[in-house]
Amino acid sequence: MIDRHRYELIRKKHGHYASWAVWAAPSMKAKSNMGDITIFDNESILSKLRPGLIMVGLNLSRFTTSEPFRNFHDSSPKAQDYKIRNAFIGTEYYGAYMTDIIKGLVEVDSKNVIKHLKDNPCTRESSLKTFREEIADLGVTAPTILAFGAIAHKVLFRNLLPSEYTRLIKLTHYSHQISNENYKATVSAEISSA
Repeated sequence: MIDRHRYELIRKKHGHYASWAVWAAPSMKAKSNMGDITIFDNESILSKLRPGLIMVGLNLSRFTTSEPFRNFHDSSPKAQDYKIRNAFIGTEYYGAYMTDIIKGLVEVDSKNVIKHLKDNPCTRESSLKTFREEIADLGVTAPTILAFGAIAHKVLFRNLLPSEYTRLIKLTHYSHQISNENYKATVSAEISSA
């Protein structure tokens, strides 16, 4: 759980690239209600949040809006965020803090992200500085980190000290061509074997 002061600090300072692993319930279709972020306006949300767990993507793949907590809650029919909701609903990881390790870079192709990082090492350094600020603002030390995809995992593994996290777990990226149910089973197995 997180208190209201820290929650509002996160919303104001990091909300344009971060969010929480909490979603409105789906209706008939798996992707339904993914874009409903009104859930973050309800005071009861605080009891569902788990700041000691952090889910980390590589970077924003599409800039949709500057609304706080919109990241990982994309209502676009092309978005695959719904797989995260399905994989974690009802688990101890539901309510985790969510963010991207690379800030300020909107790019759908991870190969271009890698090239950008090689050509612009200051992007990686400033992003890591911000990531560490996020952890401090959450009020946690040594969180459990779930990294979506090999590249995000590699950036974190190579740049964080082992003392900065309890566990760093590499997960299959949710955009991987895999069914919703198979993604849930895959992620569950990856966490169990880590």
